[in-house]
Amino acid sequence: MIVGIGTDVCDVRRIARTVERRGERFAARVLGANELLVWRARSARSQERGIRYLATRFSAKEAFSKAVGLGIRMPMAWSRCEILNHPSGQPYIQLNGDLAQWVQSKGWDVHVSVTDESDYAASFVVVERKH
Repeated sequence: MIVGIGTDVCDVRRIARTVERRGERFAARVLGANELLVWRARSARSQERGIRYLATRFSAKEAFSKAVGLGIRMPMAWSRCEILNHPSGQPYIQLNGDLAQWVQSKGWDVHVSVTDESDYAASFVVVERKH
């Protein structure tokens, strides 16, 4: 049974401007430890690729917070919600700390989809109750 749906569209140019002003501090605030490693590797190959990665993760975390109804308040924290990829490329959400325990206590599964095109990144999250 679906208990929550969240979606978000993010302007990649806005993320790029924020990174220009704040540098890695912004990425370190938004990304979890695993995501930060991926962001650094992608940014080293191509700054644009790093920005797009950061934008999709920002968007997905916003969509997740909407789907679970928390916004960005405890136990939701940017770094406790990581959007990672299976070897196939399929994205998934890895929750950490209090946020993982909170979602687990509810008996929920979380599904995520991310995309970016031109100037925008978009995400869709579905939260369902395990059967």
